[in-house]
Amino acid sequence: MTLTHQLAAESVTLSYGDRTIVEDFSLNIAPGAITAIVGANGCGKSTLLRALARLLKPRAGRVTLDGVALQDTSSKKVARVLGLLPQSPIAPEGIAVADLVGRGRHPHQGLLSSWSPRDYEVVASALEATGMSEFADRPVDELSGGQRQRVWIAMALAQETSVLLLDEPTTFLDVAHQIEVLDLLTDLNRDRGTTIVMVLHDLNLAARYADVLVALRDGAVQAVGSPGAILTPELVRDVFGLESRVIPDPVSGTPLVIPVGRHHAE
Repeated sequence: MTLTHQLAAESVTLSYGDRTIVEDFSLNIAPGAITAIVGANGCGKSTLLRALARLLKPRAGRVTLDGVALQDTSSKKVARVLGLLPQSPIAPEGIAVADLVGRGRHPHQGLLSSWSPRDYEVVASALEATGMSEFADRPVDELSGGQRQRVWIAMALAQETSVLLLDEPTTFLDVAHQIEVLDLLTDLNRDRGTTIVMVLHDLNLAARYADVLVALRDGAVQAVGSPGAILTPELVRDVFGLESRVIPDPVSGTPLVIPVGRHHAE
């Protein structure tokens, strides 16, 4: 079982230069749960994730890990607790799957230390958990999109982090590979207790797979809660500007958003 850690944003304001993206934002990430951040394009989802990963320093407020500001926490400790899968990561040309996954062990190694039996064991376990063991010697650039995404997740697993942050992990994947990746993340959450925080653009997939939805609008929290509690036609209208019907998903029982559109409006 993965050791849980508490990640939180406290009255955070985020900006790029003079442009404020997120203002006075507060959120406690539920340990051991799957949290999906949703909202319209440009609402601040990816910016918030960058701040949670310590890639963007807040202009005001702070992001904390176990009550301590991330900016005051050593880079090595952050890398041992927080794993990040950015949107559309790029692997070095010609690198093999096992070598890329092995890079996740860097936070656990000294500057001049060689690989230990533990390092090899963790990499093998990450490959097995993601179903990529048979591709260990294959160049990453020869894999399908879904397989490449599994390799990046395996690399994050090799860090042995208890919190995994993912920025639109299903982008550019076909429907089958989207489900494959989200099923894998659910397995990691249930089997290892890994806290998952992901930005998703597909509201119905977010509702099906997340324990907690965080709905953003113009850099502010519009609603936080379980999909069944907060996902309503009113919320979809407020956050996405979309008229819809919300019905039970016939497969999962979670809310299913059906867009109306101009040509099918009553």
